[in-house]
Amino acid sequence: MAELCIESAHSSFMSQTFARSVFVFTLLFFAAFFFWPVFQILRGGFMDADGHFTLSTLSALLSDPLYRTGLLNSFWLGLATTVFAFAIGLPLAFISDRFIFPGKTALASVVLIPMILPPFVGAIGIKQIFGQYGALNALLIQLGVRPDGWTFDWFAVAPFWGIAAVNALSLYPIIYLNCAAALANVDPAMEEAAQNLGCTGLRRFRRITLPLIRPGLFAGGTIVFIAGFTELGVPLIFDYPRVTSVQIFYGLKDIGGNSAPYALVTLLLLSTTALYAVGKGLFGRQGHSMMAKASSTGGARTLGVGPALLCTTLFGGITALAVLPHLGVVLTAFATDWYAAVLPSGFTLENFSLALGHPLTVDAIGNSLKFAAASTVIDIALGIAIAYVIVRSKLAWGGLLDVLAMLPLAVPGLVIAFGYLAMSQEGRFFAFLNPVANPTVLLIIAYSVRRLPYVVRSAVAGFQQTSETLEEAAQNLGCPPLRALRKITLPLIAANLIAGGLLAFAFAMLEVSDSLILAQKQAFYPITKAILELFQLLGDGQFLASALGVWAMTFLGICIVGLSLVLGKKLGAIFRV
Repeated sequence: MAELCIESAHSSFMSQTFARSVFVFTLLFFAAFFFWPVFQILRGGFMDADGHFTLSTLSALLSDPLYRTGLLNSFWLGLATTVFAFAIGLPLAFISDRFIFPGKTALASVVLIPMILPPFVGAIGIKQIFGQYGALNALLIQLGVRPDGWTFDWFAVAPFWGIAAVNALSLYPIIYLNCAAALANVDPAMEEAAQNLGCTGLRRFRRITLPLIRPGLFAGGTIVFIAGFTELGVPLIFDYPRVTSVQIFYGLKDIGGNSAPYALVTLLLLSTTALYAVGKGLFGRQGHSMMAKASSTGGARTLGVGPALLCTTLFGGITALAVLPHLGVVLTAFATDWYAAVLPSGFTLENFSLALGHPLTVDAIGNSLKFAAASTVIDIALGIAIAYVIVRSKLAWGGLLDVLAMLPLAVPGLVIAFGYLAMSQEGRFFAFLNPVANPTVLLIIAYSVRRLPYVVRSAVAGFQQTSETLEEAAQNLGCPPLRALRKITLPLIAANLIAGGLLAFAFAMLEVSDSLILAQKQAFYPITKAILELFQLLGDGQFLASALGVWAMTFLGICIVGLSLVLGKKLGAIFRV
């Protein structure tokens, strides 16, 4: 008994030592590569010409109806994006987890395709389809619905709802992945017990299933809301400047002589942090643990012909709608010319050979692979450690790590990128990271910081749904805490880690803000910077940019579909833990 007590005390000591080490390292990491660059931006808005602290700029912004409206619009945009994304992702995840229908394997894989195209690349395809001289208007003219020469700007009708819809169609895979992983962890016996007691249908889903998957819902919803709240690319495409992120973007053009964007960053940061804290208190505070082995076989069930075809149609229809920008980019990539016509006037493969043969492209693909892979490894390692401390440790300040991990989503990438530029100028402490010479290290760090929340949220949801008694049992048998984590818990939450890692890698591969600002030498251009440079070329620039975009989509599409097929019928749902 004494030996057992000594062993238990030693395990507890080792666990607390690990938690403290993670806490200190995370604080140092964020202090150097998040707070310090953000401070470089913020001090411009809170220091007067004499270097004294002042709140005059912030007060002026809060009293200005233009900026107040922008902040309110950003909130409603984030909320509308989240509602739309849940309306799409949650039913798809539930249907995919519970039912068998024709084409399920393929559709559950391609439903993730919207993640592989950044908004500014999709804008090429969107404009070709919905622009004044786009395919939709040409089709309406051909059908006789509108007269020859008729034009209409579809983006100007309801830009707010258009942005929310485009955001949701781009972000709903985040909801889908988290919900699918959460549903995979639900013990079917709990739902069967409720059904035996007369709780069936939607009532059972609302009273039993929904509370069990709440950590996964909060994990996905948090990411989607903050992404919609701080979205920059889509409002720019829609020419909708009445949101805070676009106001910051326009203000950064006069970064040297205007303190307003610095104060706007503070408003955005405080607002997002407060909204996250409220959401955490309302929806994410408690999780429900389940045993590793379900006490019932459960599993997806086969549907009749009619309902099965309905599920297939639902998946196929939503996927077709979500890939419209991708379709526009693909057609542009193959086109010889496309103007005021439903389809391009001719097709060619020359754009692809020219794009791959261009000096920008070959190095850009290799650079993106290198930067994204390195940043994803960092995110997974640090994300697991942070999530473990948040959920498992008794560290008094462990909850602070949860807040720290989410903060990068609250600040637009443009701001952090400018902060990195500021802190790495000659004469500064981080001058050795100056991206003018070689941005590799800074880009990897930037990608890691920006995408770390995805891994942390997914890992936290996994830890919350996995019973701690499994680790305690292993420790009682003499297994050290970290070994128990590695041998017992990590395999059980592999679905969550794969989902978070996949999101981090995909978004890092197609990161826009950091890539456009920090990559200043052609030899270090990532894919997105190369696409932008090609698009700005006169003549066939948009066709070459679209061709490179298709190559990028193809690579990431193979990556996503391949992972889904290798891991099972879909990410997350096959893990019956």
